[in-house]
Amino acid sequence: MSKRNALVAQSGGPSPVINASLLGVAEACLESGQVGKVLAAHHGIEGVLMEHLFDLGNQDKAELGLLMQTPAAAAGSCRYKLKDSYEADYRRIVEVMRAHDVGYFFYIGGNDSMDTADKVERLAREMDYDLKVVGVPKTIDNDLGDAQRTLIDHTPGYGSCARYWANLIRNVGEENRAMAPSECVSVLQAMGRDSGFITAAARLGDPNRELPLMMFLPEAGHTAEAVCDLINDGLKRWGRVIAVVSESLMTDADSHKVDGFGHVEYGASRTTAMQTVVNLLNSRKLAARGQATGQVPGVLQRCCSLDASQVDREEARRLGQEAVKLALAGSSGVMATILRVSDSPYQVRYDQVPLAKMANAARKLPEDWVAKGGTDVTDAFIRYGTPLIGGCVAPYECENGLLRFARLDYTEVARVLPAYVPQGF
Repeated sequence: MSKRNALVAQSGGPSPVINASLLGVAEACLESGQVGKVLAAHHGIEGVLMEHLFDLGNQDKAELGLLMQTPAAAAGSCRYKLKDSYEADYRRIVEVMRAHDVGYFFYIGGNDSMDTADKVERLAREMDYDLKVVGVPKTIDNDLGDAQRTLIDHTPGYGSCARYWANLIRNVGEENRAMAPSECVSVLQAMGRDSGFITAAARLGDPNRELPLMMFLPEAGHTAEAVCDLINDGLKRWGRVIAVVSESLMTDADSHKVDGFGHVEYGASRTTAMQTVVNLLNSRKLAARGQATGQVPGVLQRCCSLDASQVDREEARRLGQEAVKLALAGSSGVMATILRVSDSPYQVRYDQVPLAKMANAARKLPEDWVAKGGTDVTDAFIRYGTPLIGGCVAPYECENGLLRFARLDYTEVARVLPAYVPQGF
């Protein structure tokens, strides 16, 4: 009996370590001796729908190895929403799997992706097609799962994003100290629509609370006006302030742009939370000399490989490997997960959870991690986040003094089915 093939796809906003999970899936499949071809969909579920598939087994091994330090989604991502009404799309996915004898499907993504994987798995069973579907978690927002962390402790990508913010705050702290007479307030905008995990990560750069740092967590529900009042209070106390605001603080709903999942895409919108706060601050009398200035790191938070956490990389790779182990052992309709055993020493274990429990699940910071007043986090968050950012800089390879990333061969395997236009197009 011939070995059945595997298919892996990436989805949603990428991260500095999403390709470590891709590598984990590829190498575990290739080394198992139980899988035929290891195919990847070019640009996520869109690639599956349009049968744009390429062979990871044909890649140069050195290039595959470089996936560990390559940011973004090397196989290509997408934000295509598979609505419940798109029956033709779901059937097409199973038809593509059948046409290429895919017995194992691995979907690397967040809560929307887990919802898609869950629906594909159920439809395959309804169509009497033997397909093992296993999800691999990723999202820098860390909003996948439940606040009690019984489903997942943290998502790959968050540790690296948190490390980015920790280092950014240390650098901005020096800048703010030097320029305080003319730029007394430094406003930074963090990603995270409704969850404050990324905003909170700023505290990891100043765990002893030595900087005039204020974080405006979405869980606290501050208005832009209240943020400005609190910043002025901070100016009276310190004479300067570093303020980190969540992107969701943007109040101009008419300027919103949405992505394929229907989520607000703040980087595409006409105004920003940062600009809202800076404009309000500079329109009133500040409690210190100077004015407010602002910065929006944007997608740098999820694509800056220099700030990748080695802990994050290794865990992302391991989750990809664990997903393959689950599928080959007969599990389906599940997501590989990571659960914490202890903070110090930092220890985790790997397990599985039903996809149905992860589908569209979105958590916020636990209440006891939000400090009174909503402008800081408690020490419990610091204990949680510190191990995730890792130690020294993660190793990377250079070429002519510049970062060297994986160069994959995207030559597509022969298409078997007629051309197809996804319903959402």
